[in-house]
Parts: sequence; C-alpha cells; structure tokens
Amino acid sequence: MFRLFKYHFRSVIVRWRSTAATVLGLALVIAVFVMVQSLAVGIEKSSANTGDPRNFLIVRQGALAETTSVVTRDQFNILRYLTGVARDASGQPVASADVLVIINLPRKGGGSANTMLRGIGPLGRDLRPQVQLVAGRWFEPGHREVVASRRLAGRFANLQIGDKFHTSGVDLTVVGLFDGNRSAFDSEIWLDADEARSAFDRPDYSSALVRLNDEAASVRLTKQLESEKRLKMKVVREVDYYKEQTRTAGPIRWLGNGLAIVMSIGAIFAAMNTLYASVGARTREIGTLRVLGFRRRSILLGFLLEGAMLAGIAGVLGCLLALPMHGYSTGTLGFETFSEIVFDFQITPALAAKGIGFAVLVGIIGSFLPALRAARLPVISSLKAL
Repeated sequence: MFRLFKYHFRSVIVRWRSTAATVLGLALVIAVFVMVQSLAVGIEKSSANTGDPRNFLIVRQGALAETTSVVTRDQFNILRYLTGVARDASGQPVASADVLVIINLPRKGGGSANTMLRGIGPLGRDLRPQVQLVAGRWFEPGHREVVASRRLAGRFANLQIGDKFHTSGVDLTVVGLFDGNRSAFDSEIWLDADEARSAFDRPDYSSALVRLNDEAASVRLTKQLESEKRLKMKVVREVDYYKEQTRTAGPIRWLGNGLAIVMSIGAIFAAMNTLYASVGARTREIGTLRVLGFRRRSILLGFLLEGAMLAGIAGVLGCLLALPMHGYSTGTLGFETFSEIVFDFQITPALAAKGIGFAVLVGIIGSFLPALRAARLPVISSLKAL
C-alpha cells in the first residue's frame, strides 16, 4: 500500500500544472467558506466573551432581550435589597439599573445605522470590569456626556472625544473612549442611567444587574423572584444571557454553508475532470499496476487517496488564504436589538479543521467516478494503450 501511495504522490508532482489548477480552484472555495464561517464564529465569541460569572441579570418575565424588558424604579429598589445581593465597602448593594435605547447615527463612509446607547447606574462600571477606559475620561452625570466604544468610534461619525451628536432632541458630548475587550460592550455607547431616562423620556429602566454573594444566593434569588408576585421578574447569569444572544450568527452560518455547497459543485467537477484526464494519461501505468498484483479495490483506493491528498492540500491553502482576515473588525445588524454589532473575524483551529475536512470530502466525491473507471480498466487493453 505504501508503494501505491508513493506512486500517486509522484504522479501528482509530475503533473503539477493540472494539479495546481485543481488545488487553486478548490482552495478559493475553502477560503470563502472559512471567511464566511469566521463571521459567525466572531459573533458567537463576542457574546461568549461578555459578562462576569458573578453577575446576574434581572429582566421582566417573557422578555427575550433587555430592549424588550421593563424594570420600574420601585421594582429596582426591591431587587437591590433582596437577600444575597453583595454589598460594597460602604454597605451599598452592588447593583445597577440600566436603560437601553436604540439611536441612529451617521456612518463615516456615508449612510447611517442603529447603535445601542446604554444608561448605567453609579456601580455599572464596577460590575463590568472587562470594560476599560482607553482615552479621555468617564462621563459626569447631569452634563449630557457619553463614553463610546473605541470600535464604534472607528465606524461612526461624531464619536471621537470632543464630538457632539444630536439624537431625540438632545445633544450629547463624547468625553471618552472605552475598550470592551472584544465583548458585546464594544457595540455600545454609555451614559448615566437616570440622565438617559430623562433625555429619552423613559419613566423606567430596562434591566437590573446585580452581583451576588455566592452560588447558593442565585438559587435563593430565583426562588424569591418566582414567589414575589409584585415583581414578575426572571434572573439569569450575565454570561449565560449573552451566550444566548447569538441568533445573528445563524443566518451567516447558513449563508456560508449555502455558498460552500454551490461553489463545491464546481470544485467537484473540476476535480473529476482533472482525475479523468489523469486516468486517461496513465492507462498503461494502471495496467502495469494490475500486472504487478494490485487488485481493483487497491487501484480504486489509490485514486481516492490521490483526490483526498489534492483536496487536503487545497484545504490547507484555502485556510492560509483566509488567515489574513483573522482579527479584522467588522459589523452587522443584530437581530436581537436591530442595531450595529461590532465583532472580529475569528478563524479558529476548529474552523480550519472544518474547512480542511470539507475540502477532503469534496476531493473524495470528485475523485470517486474517475477512480472507479481506473479500477475497471481491462488489463490487456490498458497495456496496449499508447
């Protein structure tokens, strides 16, 4: 078997022109497949990288997202003093009531898009330690000031330090930029929660974020909220909430699979054409292999291995062609909030392995019929072939 593999390996090298054409064509298919799939992976990683496992998000029962939730001021005052909520050094509950507003801003390159404006309480920053100020300063309540994500500032106009933008009848001044450490917070602009309620005429909050003393406190809190008829709230761990907010990745993943299937059909025919030509050029060699004692199934397996080998090389090359996109920042519309989501292309080892595996599958399918023809060639007529 080793000799047969060596023979096919040398044949690939000798016929390098047709080999290169087949490999390059399939490599481009795999590159597109990997790049589109990396968009979905980037969205999922952005959501999975958001939140603190010590934090719990409280929203109205039945709400699918913070934007569809309502937490009244009376409800928040009850929530923050429930048993199990941690206290800071001054004895205050470690909790923040947030207000989420969707606003429309102009893009730098023209046009406009929705983006998320989050009003946070005085302890909102402490509850989100992964968010770090990278330029300017934090906003001061009562001064119509905001701090924007550095990544959003790179995509939207009027979000640099000192800029002002007008929305819903108010002018807001950008006084700082923060970095969300590749999390969902990179898609937000922050200001004071009560100022957001006043500026956007919101009588209530959207959600409450609390930090609990320990794991057992989460069980007690859940039971309290279920039994407290005045609240009608549900509690979920913050990291779990953001992991579930990945519905946007689904259509992108389907698009990637659809493109890959359509393009792979052409790649399969290209592989078949190359291997049919290879079989025709090696008719006497195939007859010689039969005379030397190689069976039909060995010939079949040998050509399948040749197709898989070419496809494997194409898969690796396709991943290398897509690799420069890794870490490139982009954005899309989030189906949960209908606002801009900023994320990175993420080409992970698992995705690369998936691309190479898909390439090998295409190679095996494309080489099956030529391999079957090679295995069925009569020995005598093969040896007489010119």
